[in-house]
Amino acid sequence: MPMQSELVVRPLSTGLQSYPSSGPAIQPPPTFTSSTAPIRPSFAPPPTTVLPGPRPMAAPHSNFSPYPPASAASFNPLPSQPKPPTSIGPPQNSSFNPSALNFARPPVAFPAPPVVNKPPPPPNVQQQQQLLQQQQQQAQQQQLLQQQQQTQQQNQQHQQLQQQTQAFVQPQYQNSASGYRSVVTQDGWNKAWGTDYVDLLQQRHILPPEKVLPPKPVLAQEFVKNCSPEILRCTFTKIPETKNILQKAKMPFGILIHPFKDLEQLPVVSCQQIVRCRACRTYINPFVVFRGERRWECNLCYRLNDLPEEFQYDPVSQTYGDPSRRPEVREATIEYIAPSEYMLRPPQPATYLWLLDTSRQAIETGYLKVVCDTLLENINAIPGDRRALIGFMTFSSTVQFYLMPEGSDGVNMLEVGDLDDIFVPHPDDLLVNIKEQREQIEKLLRTLPQTFADTTHTQSALGPALTAAYKLLSPLGGRLTVLACLLPSIGPGALKPREDPNQRAAADVLHLNPATDFYKKLALDCSGLQVAVDLFTLNSQYVDLATLSGISKFSGGCVHHFPNFHVHLNPPLVSTFVSCLTRYITRKIGFEAVMRIRATRGLAITNFHGHFFVRSPDLLSLPNINPDAGFAMQVCIEEPLHNIRTAAFQAALLYTSSRGERRIRVHTLCLPVTGNLPDVLHGADQQAAIALLARMAVDRCLASTSTDARDALVNAAVDVLSSYRNSLSQSPGRALVAPHNLKLWPLYTLALLKSVAFRTGLSTKLDDRVFAMCELKTMPTQTLISSIYPDLYPIHALTETGALNVNDEVVPQPPRLQLSAEHLSMDGAYLADTGSRMVVYIRSGVSVEWLQQVMEVEHFGALPQIMHSLPDLDTPASRLLNAFVRHLNSNRPFASPLVVIRFTKSLI
Repeated sequence: MPMQSELVVRPLSTGLQSYPSSGPAIQPPPTFTSSTAPIRPSFAPPPTTVLPGPRPMAAPHSNFSPYPPASAASFNPLPSQPKPPTSIGPPQNSSFNPSALNFARPPVAFPAPPVVNKPPPPPNVQQQQQLLQQQQQQAQQQQLLQQQQQTQQQNQQHQQLQQQTQAFVQPQYQNSASGYRSVVTQDGWNKAWGTDYVDLLQQRHILPPEKVLPPKPVLAQEFVKNCSPEILRCTFTKIPETKNILQKAKMPFGILIHPFKDLEQLPVVSCQQIVRCRACRTYINPFVVFRGERRWECNLCYRLNDLPEEFQYDPVSQTYGDPSRRPEVREATIEYIAPSEYMLRPPQPATYLWLLDTSRQAIETGYLKVVCDTLLENINAIPGDRRALIGFMTFSSTVQFYLMPEGSDGVNMLEVGDLDDIFVPHPDDLLVNIKEQREQIEKLLRTLPQTFADTTHTQSALGPALTAAYKLLSPLGGRLTVLACLLPSIGPGALKPREDPNQRAAADVLHLNPATDFYKKLALDCSGLQVAVDLFTLNSQYVDLATLSGISKFSGGCVHHFPNFHVHLNPPLVSTFVSCLTRYITRKIGFEAVMRIRATRGLAITNFHGHFFVRSPDLLSLPNINPDAGFAMQVCIEEPLHNIRTAAFQAALLYTSSRGERRIRVHTLCLPVTGNLPDVLHGADQQAAIALLARMAVDRCLASTSTDARDALVNAAVDVLSSYRNSLSQSPGRALVAPHNLKLWPLYTLALLKSVAFRTGLSTKLDDRVFAMCELKTMPTQTLISSIYPDLYPIHALTETGALNVNDEVVPQPPRLQLSAEHLSMDGAYLADTGSRMVVYIRSGVSVEWLQQVMEVEHFGALPQIMHSLPDLDTPASRLLNAFVRHLNSNRPFASPLVVIRFTKSLI
């Protein structure tokens, strides 16, 4: 069980950081500020030159930075770890040529198998093997020599062309025809090499019509698959070589990971020995270097390791030979079936416990019947083997347990009223086998809504109920699902209303931090015994989600919020809740998980963002892992990456599947290293950077004020543009220039400031704001970007031009529009997609023909004010629109709810 430690409060001058809940406190470095001028909140140190115009200012001692300060020790709140020997790695002498390194291997001609079985014993013909090895080594050496020569030639050509191009563009030729041609040549050169930039003051419509794809890292090993950006991506595609370059870039350095994402194809390897580095324990991956056929060099610590005999075997050709044909060195994402040494105890059965609110206010919403009906429909799809267990508890003013004895078809309810020292019955009759006692489970779910139909209890004993559930699950671990509708008002963990409705639109938001540490302490106890708590709130009044969410944050659970839920008064929200709950019940799950992040020597992980418990500086404890959870980590440069061509990150997730198998899922991302500041900025990933800044801003809101967090977001955008401006060899004059990969940074920053988590001037309930912050901390990157800046499509003129053919269905591809009123014409209809919701907005001047073919009405006045679905008509326009909506929902956990609204004067 992990040791519990106190929460460390850091001074504001140490910067905006995400401090873990465990580990010893580290004293912040001394900060010297001027007594005459306040320090502006920023994600970077104050620049030497700034853009013209006023800059937002904040209170003194509010400066913070997303990248490492001058002292790496002060930046890292976690215990320091011993560094690997400095003698391991590339030579440090001045004559070392990093361009001579080449990690390329000859391409293979057949795909990797999904499962590798135990190989047969090696053949006895040793002479044939030795001859084959010699031939392969000679071929590899010749190929490496040719590639080195080609690389040198390309570098020379690149330098010559760059010098020629720079010679063409001179100030004296700018006003002549030759000067115009030289500028065109320079623009073409910049686009070809990915160094073009845009003037944000001249180009107002900078949003591309298609989806913004993440930049692709360019490596020497072009034939080697890198990790998918949907799983693991970095804020840079070219890693800064030194800390000084990183500070000049004024961008956050970090990685974002979606480790348990649903994948259509996942190679699974079963072997007796998993090949790992003896020094840093890195798993063998596509970016290691083979030294012959018996040894390999780790790409993180550069240690030479021996290959086991089993790794020489190729299961496809059933021969011994080139180890590069193994799936472990062909796929950047791979999963191992772990042997027994990766188990602390035998795999436990998948265990699920439901804790349901049965107070009068909760029953009036009708949620209990919806939950029971959804469980009945999906009980066969609950993940688990024949050992899977399930149990149920309810709570209001008291706590109720449901006994389902084996061999009996009845269900008995046991009610406990002593909330201070709650009694827990024997778990054998409370957690029952889903397969063997199916009839009793179904009987309970059918009768539960009628049992509490006439309840009069108006209080909520959520705290004692959680304590009892923790004691019930502690021997086995598992997942605890809590559905609450009221503010806890009785027993341990009781809370009082803190929200002031008159302050919902204020600039500084109060009460974002928990009112008590009861739920955090209970969550840490749950995490130590492999219990994760997932929280669903279906409230119509304030429930203090800022405090209740702690039970999920520190136990590796998730939070779902459905405000104003009511079966009869809000039917669209009911359908959304059912879709979300169905996905929650049926999605895959991992138990007793831990995740470790490794990086190339010289890089270190500092801060973590997400729902977890930090067990050690690089190890996260995750009692449960689900495919919809995302995480982020901030990175610092502890040592210069001199004489290193590539840097790598590797995430290893060790978990127990719902079928009782211990598995290891490994993701490896490799990126080039550069010492050129413009290359760092041109290779930045703006969506990843915004996603990381959003998480840092949430931490800043909790540590300081929401005003400081908003100002810091604005200053971060200004600082990165100022950094790029200063890096240019020629002054852009009055132009506001930005690299092509960062041109949407100001737009995303504005969208983030208008999001529910950070907006001001608009009445926002405190629970809604806190839930939005929880979402920003756990959303995968692409989902987060869609939530803050939705996609807007014109749907009144869909055509088959440029359409996709998906499963014999024509899917139109309308262009994306910028979120501005100037793009909305009176004769149009539009679809806004936020990822979690779709809105169809119909203007008054839309054609009658479109209304007839799509909405099945004769004129605009016949449209209902609000609709919650699109008619499915046998017309070309209706087929195209419905196919487009289905296509948008195809890559999501569950279909997004859709609402159709028409133009009225009240919307202006």
